[in-house]
Amino acid sequence: MAPLRMEMAADQRRARPLPRVSPQGLAFLDCLRVTSMACRAKPRADLFEACALLHATRSASVSAHAEALMRCLNQALRKHPRLHAPGTDEMTFDEKWLVQLGQANVRDDDASMAFLLQSRIVPEHQRLIKFLIGRISESFALV
Repeated sequence: MAPLRMEMAADQRRARPLPRVSPQGLAFLDCLRVTSMACRAKPRADLFEACALLHATRSASVSAHAEALMRCLNQALRKHPRLHAPGTDEMTFDEKWLVQLGQANVRDDDASMAFLLQSRIVPEHQRLIKFLIGRISESFALV
């Protein structure tokens, strides 16, 4: 049996098929990617304060919710999320997780939503992330 060379492993990793994501799912992801890029130079925000402000202004736009999510996601994950540039075909684990979270919300799949939130988000932030994802995903036909 021949040992696997690193070049072969890298080629196989690149050749993996992309997960099936609808065009609406990609639009949702690109919205978050663009927002993430715009927020890079802005200071991080506290998740509780951001959600309280958005609750107070009922007419807040999708972009305001997306900005709050992207500025606070590192606090909820306890690490910086990895997102590619808009239009990139590849998806990071963080991006796949965000798309699945949005899809579960649109389907009203509470079990999947709870699993996805509990698997990565600290308990005190789960309700707030669910609120932000819910408001953002309502604007996209993810199912």
